Amino acid sequence: MQNTLIKLLHDSVQRFPEKEAVVLGSNSYSYRKLWEKACGIAHYLVDHGLQSGDKVSLLIENSPEYVASYYGVLMAGGTVISLNTAAKSRDLSNWILHSDASFLFAYLNHPELNAILESINSSLIKPVIIGSDKQNTSTESWDNIGLHQSIPDAGMEFDAETQLASIIYTSGTTGRPKGVMLSHANLYINTISILSYLELTEKDSIVNVLPFYYSYGNSVLHIHLAAGATLILENSMLYPQKVVSLMAEKNVTGFSGVPSTFNLLLSRITLSEFNLKSIRYMTQAGGPMAPANIKRLKQELPDISFYVMYGQTEASARLSYLPPDKLEQNMGSIGVAIPGVQLEIMNDKNEAVDANVTGEIYARGGNIMLGYWKDPEITSQVMHDGWLKTGDLAYKDENDFLYIVGRTSEMIKSGAHRISPTDIEEVILELDSVEEVAVVGINDDLLGQIIKAVIVKSPGTELKKIQVMHHCKTNLANYKIPKHIEFADEIPRTASGKVRRFMLQ
Repeated sequence: MQNTLIKLLHDSVQRFPEKEAVVLGSNSYSYRKLWEKACGIAHYLVDHGLQSGDKVSLLIENSPEYVASYYGVLMAGGTVISLNTAAKSRDLSNWILHSDASFLFAYLNHPELNAILESINSSLIKPVIIGSDKQNTSTESWDNIGLHQSIPDAGMEFDAETQLASIIYTSGTTGRPKGVMLSHANLYINTISILSYLELTEKDSIVNVLPFYYSYGNSVLHIHLAAGATLILENSMLYPQKVVSLMAEKNVTGFSGVPSTFNLLLSRITLSEFNLKSIRYMTQAGGPMAPANIKRLKQELPDISFYVMYGQTEASARLSYLPPDKLEQNMGSIGVAIPGVQLEIMNDKNEAVDANVTGEIYARGGNIMLGYWKDPEITSQVMHDGWLKTGDLAYKDENDFLYIVGRTSEMIKSGAHRISPTDIEEVILELDSVEEVAVVGINDDLLGQIIKAVIVKSPGTELKKIQVMHHCKTNLANYKIPKHIEFADEIPRTASGKVRRFMLQ
């Protein structure tokens, strides 16, 4: 068996067949059950015409069903398209069509499912519905797909270096969606690297609040299954006390979050009042976390190892980490390159710069994406001689610790989400009274950034903020809705016509 996520899961199944792998409330899958259900899904897909490399979209919340479906697609030789379950049908349908998906796995009660099925050609895609025992000519019931003990032979006939395992969409624009292409080798290499510095074992467990459809949550899923550990799922941070109570009740050893996750915990809960002595480590990625909050967390939980991490979807998840024993003397740093990755700071001539000189972070390693799906032009803009241009501005100190000082890209980081301003601008421009609009992220203590839209009205028209908000709420996922709307006489631009977004923040 090739070095893939499938092999890593198989090894855990062989070692710990009856151990809990994934738990959501009373719904629990052992490693044996997870393997057998994934194999059953793989056989179903192959029997229903899935060819090597074909795309299968998943519109499923974090759950044992999601995990079984994900690995089942890989076992069939397919490519997983993990869809953001918080997105609206316009983005979801766009991703499904753009990816050329031939199957859609979805929950029956997903609020956008009917709209999606109406907008896509049912003759080109086979829906598989979770939570329904009904079958008809157009849909299949996931619950009726049986178990199997082995992978279909046809599913393993691929080259791990070049075969697509996953496409993760980082933008939903109808004109130009960005789908990051990750190979089986990309995901395997990144998983092994993260395992090595976190030192996870079968004795570990985690309460996971990160969505699996994003790169960070995706990596948390794979490393725990590879270690033979247990994932206990909690799909909402609405009640932080419930999350922490679950951590204490289950005696978990780990927890992962983005800055807003930890901000919520620190602002609403006194962590030291809970019995969290079992926790040995926590990880943080997804944007900079305020040093003051890191210090507060360490004061309340002094015995944990706290890992600051940095990465990108284009790098399968992880690029650097700050070893916990270096945290205090390197506060504010994103650390050093993870095993198997090379990081350099380059100038605009693609030349490495000296220590303490600011440039762009370039990354190279076996975890770097194959490119963007159907978009060689954008791929060529971020890939240079095998290096990924991250768009993050940083410098290295004399000991090779990296410090980020800004970004060259326009992507907004809000909570766990990465948001393209263009996605929101396209929707607002649909209003007849809007002549121009520019969207930016502005700093926020809780979420990192929140969204602001600056609008120029068409001459002679009337437009109120409430109208803009209503249109956004109808057509955008909640996390994309602007928190601030301003009207202006013009949008500041450079001589070449580019928006000066920093002037709008």
